[in-house]
Amino acid sequence: MATTWSEIRPSLSNSVLDIMDKFGFQKMTPVQAATIPLFMSNKDVAVEAVTGSGKTLAFLIPIVEMLLRREEKLKKHDVGAIIITPTRELAKQIDEVLRTFTKDLIQLKQLLLIGGVDPVENMQRFKSDGGHIIIGTPGRLEDLMTRKQEGIDLAAHVQSLEVLVLDEADRLLDLGFEASINTILGFLPKQRRTGLFSATQTDEVEALVRAGLRNPVRVTVREKYSKSKICESQGKFSRLVSFLKARKTCKNMVFFSTCACVNYFSKALERFLSNVKVLSIHGKMKSKRHKVFDSFRKLKSGVLICTDVMARGVDIPEVDWVIQFDPPSSASAFVHRCGRTARIGNQGNALLFLLPAEESYVEFISINQKVPLQSFEIEGEVTDVTPKLRQMAMKDRDVYEKGMKAFVSFVQFYRKHECSLIFRSNDLELGKLATGFGLLKLPIMPELKDKSVDFEPVDVDVDKLYYKDKNREKQRKRMLQESSENGFYPTDSKKKKFRKETVPWSKNKERKVKREKRKARREFFKTQRQKHQFDEDELEDLARDARLVKKLKAGKISEKQVDTQLGNDQEITPNL
Repeated sequence: MATTWSEIRPSLSNSVLDIMDKFGFQKMTPVQAATIPLFMSNKDVAVEAVTGSGKTLAFLIPIVEMLLRREEKLKKHDVGAIIITPTRELAKQIDEVLRTFTKDLIQLKQLLLIGGVDPVENMQRFKSDGGHIIIGTPGRLEDLMTRKQEGIDLAAHVQSLEVLVLDEADRLLDLGFEASINTILGFLPKQRRTGLFSATQTDEVEALVRAGLRNPVRVTVREKYSKSKICESQGKFSRLVSFLKARKTCKNMVFFSTCACVNYFSKALERFLSNVKVLSIHGKMKSKRHKVFDSFRKLKSGVLICTDVMARGVDIPEVDWVIQFDPPSSASAFVHRCGRTARIGNQGNALLFLLPAEESYVEFISINQKVPLQSFEIEGEVTDVTPKLRQMAMKDRDVYEKGMKAFVSFVQFYRKHECSLIFRSNDLELGKLATGFGLLKLPIMPELKDKSVDFEPVDVDVDKLYYKDKNREKQRKRMLQESSENGFYPTDSKKKKFRKETVPWSKNKERKVKREKRKARREFFKTQRQKHQFDEDELEDLARDARLVKKLKAGKISEKQVDTQLGNDQEITPNL
């Protein structure tokens, strides 16, 4: 297997080599070394490799090379290659990387076809400039191939297609694009090279391989996570799922920071941990807490998802693992959480998940609580479950809403953490965190205002998501109907402004008491002001007396003269 670009240089054209030399390409990643020679030798390839392994260049270089090699050069409106990707953001990223090559190759034109842009504008661009390499999302490509825009039938221009690439194929299927992909495949010529790239190999992906590829060569590149990637935000929950799957026969407690996180992740773990009893408990459950607590005590194995309401004062027998998924609110909370296992002479284990920016917490706990911590490598292969989290949200509005609330509550918890020198909210990579939560889009919140984050939203209308619970969905539709009739249609992009039922002022006892007190206060001050009011004669007399006292102090008149003018026999002294 080739390991450097120099080893495959003989198979590349001078144009591609010049570009590679210009940008300093030297060492290839494993997926590039395995895929590029196969793809360029006219083989269909089905590649399984983790995100960030260098898949983009693994298909862009063969595409450019194969189009340059064509004996019959592409005409202006001939489409030689199509790259289908699940999200707009990923499509834009691929478009930028491809531009590295095409800006020096004037004979190749590229075109980006994604939602959020007027389709008429897309076709005007194709009409004026052409598009030998098209990068697009399934929905927009299907739309432009099934109907004419600007008098152009895009489907008629793909008969010269040389290469088709399905990037992030597992996510394409998870996001529900299977029908769109099948429609697009129906317009494409059979004699083509096809590359399918995915991070996981599911049954759905395997079915797509059989339908869209001809005798494909399978390439599987599994790269181990480096130590710094073990608990990155976007992969943290996936590692938890992997850890718990490997310990199905154990009795485990998993601590989260907020009630909303417990509600959301317990629902998610019920989906991912088959044949495992998953219970949840937090401070807002009230009457149900005792029932859940008793049920978990009696279990031989299972998982309890909880907040710090279970961190102290409870005795649960034979807990094998205490997992602190979110950082504890305080150093003492860390110790209390750990104390739920290894009780009364029994053995137990405690595991703390930390992000790379939080590693100094290990030393802090060692000094502050005299508790030494050791690093722990989660064994086995970790499967990315975030696409399935998103799929759950797309199928049930309840999951979508729980995920949004959990994300917001965690960010707020983190921002107010008492150990802010270690758990710094500015160090949170909110885009990656939202990806790890499986969100379909980012919520509107102050922490995200005017910030650019690394997040790929799902191209779906969240306002049209429905509840799996029929009663809740029925109620939601009734509220939408009522609000629509009142002239206001609530959406997720705006706050739902339903008028609350109010009590008339006159019937509200508390308000009535306050009103009476204010009235009494006003009357009191009015009376006081009236007591101190003077008529004009009294004011004139006061002014005259003041003038006499002033003359007396200046020695201009005598005390006898003052007494005479005041008309009394009282003695007035200069001190007055």
